[in-house]
Amino acid sequence: MENIINRISYLQGLAEGYEIDSETKEGRLLLELIDVISEMAEEVKAQEEELQDYLDLLDEDLSDLEDYVYDDEDDYDDYDDYEDFDYDDDFYDDELDVQGDCACTDESCSCQED
Repeated sequence: MENIINRISYLQGLAEGYEIDSETKEGRLLLELIDVISEMAEEVKAQEEELQDYLDLLDEDLSDLEDYVYDDEDDYDDYDDYEDFDYDDDFYDDELDVQGDCACTDESCSCQED
């Protein structure tokens, strides 16, 4: 963007150096075109700065969101402890151990044969 502004300044300097007469049709046209181009460049530069400010704000918001989502992994370590789970030990002790065609408990074992 700075390159464009420098080139416009160069054109303005050329117009002054060549002493373009603002009284002629061509002179008025050239000077007016240079002024319009200069104003357009200033407007584009202002919009570019505003857009950059907006992008910086979005980047900060995204960074905050990433910190919130990804940096809270330590909070889930508490759920790794199985001591918090309440399960009935008797249920697991009374279950049958099924292997193949045999069903065994602590007291007896019965196998079916074909």
